[in-house]
Amino acid sequence: MTVATTDGERVWAFRYASKGKQGSLFFSRDVTTLRRHNPMLRDLSDEARLVVSEPLGEPAGAWNEVPPSSWGGHSAR
Repeated sequence: MTVATTDGERVWAFRYASKGKQGSLFFSRDVTTLRRHNPMLRDLSDEARLVVSEPLGEPAGAWNEVPPSSWGGHSAR
């Protein structure tokens, strides 16, 4: 399972499997790099963060993989 959820101010992302191969989960830190390489993302603000099951393109340093059997969170505050 890979899943992300939000309450409008915070986002949590989880990557887990009870057995077998886990799906992948990635998050962005710097949307500026993503905007330069993907015109569809040009309207995202500098504060935007993306959580995806597969990277949207391959710009160096744009994506961080969530390790297997782990989770992470981010607050807009």
